[in-house]
Amino acid sequence: MTPDETMEDSDGALLARLRAGDAAAFAEMVRRHGGQMLAVARRILSSEEDARDAVQDACVSAFKGIGGFEGASRLSTWLHRITVNAALMRRRGRAARPEQSIDSLLPRFRDDGHQVEPAAAWPTSADEVASAETRAFVRRSIEQLPEGYQVVLKLRDIEGLDTKETAELLGIEPNAVKVRLHRARQALRELLDARFRAGLL
Repeated sequence: MTPDETMEDSDGALLARLRAGDAAAFAEMVRRHGGQMLAVARRILSSEEDARDAVQDACVSAFKGIGGFEGASRLSTWLHRITVNAALMRRRGRAARPEQSIDSLLPRFRDDGHQVEPAAAWPTSADEVASAETRAFVRRSIEQLPEGYQVVLKLRDIEGLDTKETAELLGIEPNAVKVRLHRARQALRELLDARFRAGLL
């Protein structure tokens, strides 16, 4: 039996206890899944305090909604979705800021259709791509994107949600998700290219 299968069986027993109102089962759920939930919240929210608050909100929502969870997906998948929702609610709860334009971050093109500054060669070594410095720079670069583009990129490319799920969570049309994702990826590539050209990564 694989570790995933063992966890799934274990989660099945935990789910039965949660539905029965076992308080110790709730504490076990938090112990078992809280770390991953916090990691999800941190990826969506830039503030550690907001991330921890989002996880608390998610845990309360999970406790209240456990009766409605039919078990069609894994418990961890359900908790992931609840955590993403809680983190997005935290983002919406901030003072509204006017949406910034992403145009200044996008690549520029000549009249003949070629980029003004062709893309730099990216590292091909897995070790280079996975270095802590590179990961930290990618995170900082994502944070430079306007919020509406940043959150779409995080939900699609980091959290692995599909276009329909992302659109539903954000209350926008699927086509808007596709456009924002394309432009966010272009802008992120441009930000990273500058670093690669300088040989800093």
